[in-house]
Amino acid sequence: MKAVCWHGSKDVRVDNIPDPEIINPRDAIIKVTSTAICGSDLHLYDGYIPTMQKGDVIGHEFMGEVVELGSKVTNLKIGDRVVVPFTISCGSCFFCKKDLTSLCDNSNPNTAVAEKMWGHSPAGLFGYSHMVGGYAGGQAEYVRVPYADVGPMKVPEHLDDDKVLFLTDIFPTGYMAAENCNIQPGDVVAVWGCGPVGLFAIASALMLGAERVIAIDDVPERLELAKQRKNVDVLRTSDFNNTLELVDALSTMTGGRGPDSCIEAVGMESHGMGIEHAYDKTKQALMMETGRPSALRQSMLACRKGGTVSLPGVFGGFIDKVPMGAFMNKALTLKTGQTHVHRYLKPLLDRIEASEIDPSFLISHKLTLDDAPAAYKMFRDKTDGCTKVVMKPGRSELASAI
Repeated sequence: MKAVCWHGSKDVRVDNIPDPEIINPRDAIIKVTSTAICGSDLHLYDGYIPTMQKGDVIGHEFMGEVVELGSKVTNLKIGDRVVVPFTISCGSCFFCKKDLTSLCDNSNPNTAVAEKMWGHSPAGLFGYSHMVGGYAGGQAEYVRVPYADVGPMKVPEHLDDDKVLFLTDIFPTGYMAAENCNIQPGDVVAVWGCGPVGLFAIASALMLGAERVIAIDDVPERLELAKQRKNVDVLRTSDFNNTLELVDALSTMTGGRGPDSCIEAVGMESHGMGIEHAYDKTKQALMMETGRPSALRQSMLACRKGGTVSLPGVFGGFIDKVPMGAFMNKALTLKTGQTHVHRYLKPLLDRIEASEIDPSFLISHKLTLDDAPAAYKMFRDKTDGCTKVVMKPGRSELASAI
């Protein structure tokens, strides 16, 4: 089969590899019908995630048709159309029983590696390094899905792939980021980053009752998508010379109080301003820092006293100069984590079926697996108006820009 494989920093290739096989009675084999490039895949592409190995199949946003089942998977049948959460969860451990499925104790076979970095191991993830299991990802024609009696969810035939594909990751991620803010009537929420997760965080904050959202980015296509929703104001980061100017602007827009909640949807590759950005970039180059936390710093400084900073943006290691004085003295709450996708699948599918949201608004390009190397570069460099790439394995007639 064809699969998108990692061969090093800025080097992804479409390789021919063996088809996956059932190796555990709780496995399923899924024939992929749609898969997407996620913003966090760019951390792999740019070489920021350790323990990747040449030839690893990447990608964690995928859906498709069940073509083979292990003997203990009784909730699915051959031919079912399913979405697959990017987090792999056993369904029966301490954390899964508490609905904290991204913290599953049993799905990462390489816990020792993660424990050395983080103290404890999260769940295994599809296509996202050997530190979280080394599982083959979903940018492929077929995928082996472990714990298939727990993870995949059947989706209605009347909803096409484009409407449900993002239930696998970015829609629940944006929704959980907004839910973590405990939004109250009248709240103003600021969102750093109008990429896929940020845009879903904006939509979710409004669905959950925010009075106004302030969207912060510098990419015209992303800001235009943000502005299409009512009660959204936008700020361009290039209009400011430094962090304090941006923080002052947010204070002015909120009557001097600051946003009630701040969602940092950028993560380890955020672009700071001036000396700050140069500092982080230099320390990363010297391997003295594993992320650029500019957006995190800004969100902590801007958030109102007693407010919440919600962090869906991915960090993998260590960062510098986080303003802990502001965090502590303003009595802020920080909520973060990989998304507990399983708990959101049915509620968010219900919102899609009720026409509260059409997640396909985000898609700018539909391509094939063969286009993956060029698509990764386009998505990372934000060229050709690219906001989200969906790939259709083996269906070249669908390769087109929307």
